[in-house]
Amino acid sequence: MPADGSGIDRKALWVVRELGLPAIIRACPACRSTRHHPTGKVRVNASGKLLDVWLLIGCEQCGRTSKIPVYERVHVQMLDHERLVMFEKNDPATVRQLAMDTALAGRAQYRLDWSGTWKLDTDMPFYELESEDAAPLEVVVRFELPAPIRVEKLLMAGFGLSRAAVRGMVDSGRILLPMAVDAKARKDFTLYVTPA
Repeated sequence: MPADGSGIDRKALWVVRELGLPAIIRACPACRSTRHHPTGKVRVNASGKLLDVWLLIGCEQCGRTSKIPVYERVHVQMLDHERLVMFEKNDPATVRQLAMDTALAGRAQYRLDWSGTWKLDTDMPFYELESEDAAPLEVVVRFELPAPIRVEKLLMAGFGLSRAAVRGMVDSGRILLPMAVDAKARKDFTLYVTPA
């Protein structure tokens, strides 16, 4: 199968649509819950020329607000001015980006729960895949949010097939992937399906 998809008549677009931001999993200091969501706010605190920047999160159970350190004791000149303004204005795109930042999660020692944050939209009817006269198919998978999704799960949802059927097609070379079927994808990729 050509890497550029030349010679392929059938093409499909799958889009991983955003349903919501991931839950932030860390212990609440006020109750037993571990699930939090961003409040939509960022707090900036200045002490002389040093700044602290925190993402504010709220506990799903008790509503207590907690802080996640984004920057601590950083000199004001070390931050890009536009980014600082975005923090001060609680820019929704900035809050969204911070809420999905896996590097920030690692530094602040919490994890992200992506369950329920996405759905797969596909423009290809399921029956076309199993048609006897089916031509080769190119499927472009686009991500609206960087949710880490197992490739196998995407294939099952997109083609409407069981795990065993998907594994069988991958093992036989009918489905050609740029990564392992059990890998987690979070960025756009293209796969190919060859006729039976």
